[in-house]
Amino acid sequence: MGVKALGYIVIETAQPDKWDHFLTQVAGVMRTRDALDGAAQYRIDQRPFRFRVEKSHRDWFKAAGYEVADAADLADLANRIKAAGRPVETFTDAEAQSRCVAGGFRTTDPAGNGLEFYYGDSATDEAFASPVGVPGFVTGDMGMGHAVFSAPNFAEVRDFHCNVIGFHQTDMPAFHLMGPEAPPMHFAFLHAENGRHHSIAFGEGPVPPSGAVHIMLEYPNLIEVGKAHDRMKAFGYAESASIGQHFNDETVGFYVQTPSGFDLEIGCDSLVIDPAKWEVTRHEGISIWGHEWAWQKAMKDAQAEAAE
Repeated sequence: MGVKALGYIVIETAQPDKWDHFLTQVAGVMRTRDALDGAAQYRIDQRPFRFRVEKSHRDWFKAAGYEVADAADLADLANRIKAAGRPVETFTDAEAQSRCVAGGFRTTDPAGNGLEFYYGDSATDEAFASPVGVPGFVTGDMGMGHAVFSAPNFAEVRDFHCNVIGFHQTDMPAFHLMGPEAPPMHFAFLHAENGRHHSIAFGEGPVPPSGAVHIMLEYPNLIEVGKAHDRMKAFGYAESASIGQHFNDETVGFYVQTPSGFDLEIGCDSLVIDPAKWEVTRHEGISIWGHEWAWQKAMKDAQAEAAE
């Protein structure tokens, strides 16, 4: 049995108040009781938390936490990762309790991207209540969404995640982001043992100062995506990409910069795949429509200013 789904993410921040405002007032997630070790926790469904925000001296995407089936699968995965030369740090009882799991460990991939794996998940009977009225998020067996990282050693990282961890290839494109004459950038969109198009993905390039590229939350419909877009503008958060639709997972949404520098993709209507029958695709473009990226807009504005 491979990886089941993305269960939670862990964020380090020197700006816990900004993160609290961003998560509750823009993303619309629910602040819940702090962890026993003092970390702030936020819910989007019946899992006790999906966002774990740790106060720190830096702003950094610390880890994406992925669920496996049971203790035997966790132990087998830990052994494979050790054999591949990567570190494995087993959770203490207190760390497992703080993550509301039976057991787990932390590691990094060959690019240094932070990962956690666990088994024995928990759920709460307390109803989810968004402070801004989001009725719910698309989670369930598909997990909380996806996480996207960068990898300068792209092939090594791709092989580690597919051959050692056990993710599966969904879409393996190469995009000419800087123009047709520039070298292509390779990407790997990988799925777990569920219907979400990708639970993890990587782009070829240096690891960003924030520690990740983006995370994604799936909203129930376009109305809720539009309301979140309005909240982003009302509070003055930076839009990283305008509303658009992706080719590969068909998600309709936009990207907003989080207080730690990586992006949050807020989207809806994502493609659901059959993981047992999926045949790998290699899309040649990122978006069917929309998604003007902030760096593209800055380049256009600079060109227009130079032409004046």
